Amino acid sequence: MGKVKTMEELKLAVVILNWNGKKFLEKFLPTVIKNNPSYAKVFIADNGSTDQSVEFLSEFFPEVELIELGENFGYTGGYNRALRQIKAEYFILLNSDIEVSAGWIEPVVEAMDSNKEIAACQPRILSYHNPGYFEYAGAAGGFIDYLGYPFCRGRVFSHLEKDSGQYNDTIKIFWATGACMFIRASDFYKAGELDEGFFAHMEEIDLCWRLKRIGKKVMYIPESKVYHVGGGTLPKNNPRKTYLNFRNNLLLLAKNLPAVTFYPLLMKRIILDQMAAMQFLFKGQVRDSLAVYKAELSVLWHLRGTRYRGKSLPYKKVSPVYKRSIVKKFFIMGVKKFSALNPAHFSQL
Repeated sequence: MGKVKTMEELKLAVVILNWNGKKFLEKFLPTVIKNNPSYAKVFIADNGSTDQSVEFLSEFFPEVELIELGENFGYTGGYNRALRQIKAEYFILLNSDIEVSAGWIEPVVEAMDSNKEIAACQPRILSYHNPGYFEYAGAAGGFIDYLGYPFCRGRVFSHLEKDSGQYNDTIKIFWATGACMFIRASDFYKAGELDEGFFAHMEEIDLCWRLKRIGKKVMYIPESKVYHVGGGTLPKNNPRKTYLNFRNNLLLLAKNLPAVTFYPLLMKRIILDQMAAMQFLFKGQVRDSLAVYKAELSVLWHLRGTRYRGKSLPYKKVSPVYKRSIVKKFFIMGVKKFSALNPAHFSQL
């Protein structure tokens, strides 16, 4: 495992987790370095890449601190192991397939410096391939409905909105995207780090929910802007991705809700998820359909033990949660935009 030379505490560490992403590093790392303020340092945590990423970095970017993890620990395990080797006040968890813009760091750091209750933030996430539109992974801030389905300002399920300035306000959100998350190091550890049982997908929502359970805020800072390629690790319509999304979404609820709330909700979710499995089947996506059932069985198996019940953090009501069904709004009522949702329907869960 590579050792980090920098032992003094930094103001900010930009940490890019890499797994066979040499083409993204070639394309986007120069822009990250160019737009890095003097108080920040760039780190690459390599998850056992086999595409010459390490050799490329050593030859062309010797100024970047390299942490070699030796094998693929996924998003959660990779970041946990890398961040433990870095001393900084703030971390930025940055995907390798993101192009940053000038001044993308400073407004977020200013907001977090001014309010110690803010534990995590995300910038405006726009599409690299279609820059006038929000991007799937985070858009203008993450939210969740009472059934546990995540969505974003600017992205409800598959519908992406054009950025017309409609989400230019700094607001409290439910979750910040793992594609580009600013997080206070002390709060990251106080909340319990990333859950390595998730491996990838939904892990940032779980972390943000736990941050809220310790009384912290998660914010969207629109002045910060980045452009995300997306789908860099697992492409859409991948059965493994389907499995992780459905499994982790249920585990998210199991971990963060009291039993009296979770189990009645689980019954509703099993029905809805089986409907989704049937949709996959009708589309000819047999492996995706089976992945949903596999995910449900995995969750039920986990619930036999105590791993996802009775965590040490206190259960408490958190906000903002959409107290209606986003599935019903989108698929039955045809509501495609976050701005069309009634603000009065957001409260605590």
